[in-house]
Amino acid sequence: MTRLRRTATAAAALAFTAVTTAVLGFAGPASAHVSVNPQEATQGGYGRFAFRVPTESDSASTTKLEVVLPENAPVGSVSTMPVPGWTVAVEKRKVDPPIEVHGSPLTEAVSKLTWTATGDAAIKPGQFQEFPVSMGPLPSVDTMVFKTLQTYSDGTVVRWIDEPTTGGEEPEKPAPVLTLTGASPSAAPSAPAVAAVAAASDDDDDDAENGLAVGLGVAGLVAGVGGLVLGGLAYARSRREPAARA
Repeated sequence: MTRLRRTATAAAALAFTAVTTAVLGFAGPASAHVSVNPQEATQGGYGRFAFRVPTESDSASTTKLEVVLPENAPVGSVSTMPVPGWTVAVEKRKVDPPIEVHGSPLTEAVSKLTWTATGDAAIKPGQFQEFPVSMGPLPSVDTMVFKTLQTYSDGTVVRWIDEPTTGGEEPEKPAPVLTLTGASPSAAPSAPAVAAVAAASDDDDDDAENGLAVGLGVAGLVAGVGGLVLGGLAYARSRREPAARA
């Protein structure tokens, strides 16, 4: 019996190890590509986003990152945050029709951002770096696909340019994708909610009336007790006075 238990335990442990290895093995490469974070935002709003770049090579470091902004979704305002040890070059293109930002038409939009490492700032194997960007107002599209090129110190260029597929399977070299949703209008309180508020108000009024009645009853009881006490004192005094005169 003991031997059977040991065999079953060993088999379960082997199965758990196999499943864990399989899960981690598949999850690792899928999470190692260049991505944009957060991955969701609201159309028409502004946001701070970071392009997260991991180094997958075991021997080379990431020395340059090129991010191309989608032509079908121009953004009026794009600004970068300084990254220590990295320089950034901003390229622009003409926009027709112009982009309207706060009532003013803009005829140019940022088309490409290129970060280049200086000194010893390259992203070494096993490390990652984030490149923050502020953008807005975000266009009225469902997704923004940022085709990206990652250059290594040994000259290798990884092209993260594959767009999402309709089948749901992740492509081999997926581009960073930002999903945009429409701004939801503020909804007015529904009829059931209003009725619930009214019912709560009625309950409060009933509680107040009941509380007032209880308070008046307690006050009357106190007054009655006080009257009995005063009457008893007066009766005792009247009995003492004749005895004193006698």
